[in-house]
Amino acid sequence: MKILVIEDNKALSADICKVLGEESFLVETALTFSAASEKLSLYNYDLLILDIGLPDGNGLDLIPYTGESKENCGILILSAKNSIDDKVNGLDLGADDYLTKPFHPAELIARVKSIIRRKNFQGSDFLEFNEIKIDLKSAESFVNDIELNLTKKEYELLLFFLYNKNRLLTKENIAEHLWGDSIDSADNFDFIYSHIKNLRKKMINAGCKDYIKSKYGVGYKFISE
Repeated sequence: MKILVIEDNKALSADICKVLGEESFLVETALTFSAASEKLSLYNYDLLILDIGLPDGNGLDLIPYTGESKENCGILILSAKNSIDDKVNGLDLGADDYLTKPFHPAELIARVKSIIRRKNFQGSDFLEFNEIKIDLKSAESFVNDIELNLTKKEYELLLFFLYNKNRLLTKENIAEHLWGDSIDSADNFDFIYSHIKNLRKKMINAGCKDYIKSKYGVGYKFISE
């Protein structure tokens, strides 16, 4: 899952990134309104952690930048203000939750995971599809109750496929989701093939049907029919 932290306090932003990184989230940052709006125009995120008081704008004004195509992007507002008006305004604009500074890291993680479950997995701790089952809390995946020994990237790739069943995903889509905007410097995306090959092999060896289909020169699709 990919998160964008929009927070102008560099120390706090670094602390949030460290805590989220320890939970195996892919985290990117933006210190200003303009930097955040640029990232939102270029990339998709599963969650925004959004400070209201940015130096060059109101963080709440970034919510519309998620757009209709990003309706599953969760939004957690951060603010030093313990104001009912700010909270109500943010929730009315489409935010999912509100956290007042200062906060405990454990509460931040709990709120983040709760939003992601609600937005992407109907609030459940488990994601199931035919013979595949994923425990979202423990980040464990199973086929026919046989645990798959997946790497972090393979696990995220499986989640990405399941979340986008029957949708054609280009190599660029997959690379950007798993590695973030740092992937822009890559010469090619051939390494994606290796990750998909390894994931498919592990799933088939556990008795799973081969749902991952390639479209030569274009990308991949997880077929649910």
